[in-house]
Amino acid sequence: MYRIITNNSLCRDKYQELLPVEYLEGKGYMDVLLTVRDYIQKGWRLETHPMTGSLKPNQTPYKSIMVSDLPLDQEEFYSQEMTIENSILSCRKFLEIKQTPDWSEEIRKDFMIVDLSLIEGAIQKVL
Repeated sequence: MYRIITNNSLCRDKYQELLPVEYLEGKGYMDVLLTVRDYIQKGWRLETHPMTGSLKPNQTPYKSIMVSDLPLDQEEFYSQEMTIENSILSCRKFLEIKQTPDWSEEIRKDFMIVDLSLIEGAIQKVL
């Protein structure tokens, strides 16, 4: 089974009828990473990299990540753990330097569209 973890309502609205979506309403980029870490620690697999795109975690408020419950061997599990932990550390580093600005609704909508476009290719492969 595949699942999308997101704080982006555009992603939720587009895919909630096709895949399970855990929508983190009102939460930030870091919250998405921490939720995905919980899934990884329960044996789920990253299907999209947590740090895709050229936007830094303190630039965009939105993040969507796809995970699956496909089996992992021990080496893959440790690799996935390192990937999500490194992503969390990187996000913390950027947020310590500068918090995400309180963008206008128009700019937020643009960030939602960018986030959605970053995950769409992976979602289309599993549908």
